[in-house]
Formats: sequence, C-alpha cells, structure tokens
Amino acid sequence: MNNYVTGKVIKELREKKNLTQLELANIIGVSDKTISKWETSKGFPDIALIEPLAKALNISVIELMSGDYVINNNKSSNIEKSVIYVCPICGNIIHSMGKAVITCCGITLPELDAEEVDDAHNISIEKIEDEFVIKINHEMTKKHYISFVAYSKHNKFEIIKLYAEGGNEIRIPALNNITLYIYCNKHGLMKKIIH
Repeated sequence: MNNYVTGKVIKELREKKNLTQLELANIIGVSDKTISKWETSKGFPDIALIEPLAKALNISVIELMSGDYVINNNKSSNIEKSVIYVCPICGNIIHSMGKAVITCCGITLPELDAEEVDDAHNISIEKIEDEFVIKINHEMTKKHYISFVAYSKHNKFEIIKLYAEGGNEIRIPALNNITLYIYCNKHGLMKKIIH
C-alpha cells in the first residue's frame, strides 16, 4: 500500500461532519489527544481502529485509506449520472448511479469514460415493430470481442452480456432518446445516442 490514513484527511472529514475532536474520540473509543496526534501527523490510527473511524466519518475504509473520498450531497439516484466500471481481471461489470469507489479482485477500478463509437465498431440499428435490432460489426473471437452492450433512458439502465465466439446482435425496446453503450475488451467503452 502506498499510503496510510493521513491526519489531513481525518481532520477534513471530521470538520465536514461538524464533529469536535472529543466527539469523534468518544464515538470510536479513544481520547481527544489521540485524535489531535493523528491530525497533526504525530501518530497514526491503529489498524483495529480504521473500520470504526471510517464508519464514524461516514466513508468506506478504502476511501479513508486512499484519501480519495466521494461526498455525495444528492442522495437520490440518477440514471443520467450513470458510471460504469469493468474489472480487467475477472470482467465483472458494475453500474453505479453516480461516482463511487469500487474495488474488485483487489484493485480499485477506474470510472470508464465513454468515447463516441468509431468506424471500427460500426453499429447498425433496425427498428422491427416495437424493438431495435442492434448489430455490431465487430469480431467476436477469444482475443477481441464486445463484452457487453448497455442502454439507458431516464429511469432505466440495462446491461446485456455478450460472449467471445458468440453473437454480436441484440434486441432492445424501441425507445426514443437513449444512450447506447458498447464495451470492447481491447478498445474500452463507447457510446452512441439514439434519437
């Protein structure tokens, strides 16, 4: 691990929660002098106190340890703030309705940034009755394939898993104004707006 809990992070989070050093100390069962030592970098919390400290500060242990924490003042979910994470080790796909600290297989996953669909990942869309038939002009070999397709619209987000050596055609409801995502195992996340 490259870093440990810093006093700056503890102080900043404590102040955001409007806690005094004594109040935080009482919550986790230490003295206020101990909190002061941590915040002035004259000491570090014992590993046994990391989980209670994170809970008292209302963040995850990973956020506390990394110093990279997410403060979400808007507690309501919002599909339009969708974020997708993919584990490069196991292929796990995680959807979040806002930024989060996500770990899988022992690593912290970066938020994927969707680029516009390029010519190498050509998508054809045909409307048949009440469905869109989406065909992705892309090889589906074990080394290079489309891992998943997803779409979102105001109150809905759906992921359709595809597999190497499988088909590259999906059907989704024919909805207006949706964002279509495709994930290539070599080129990452791409998107296309369908009006």
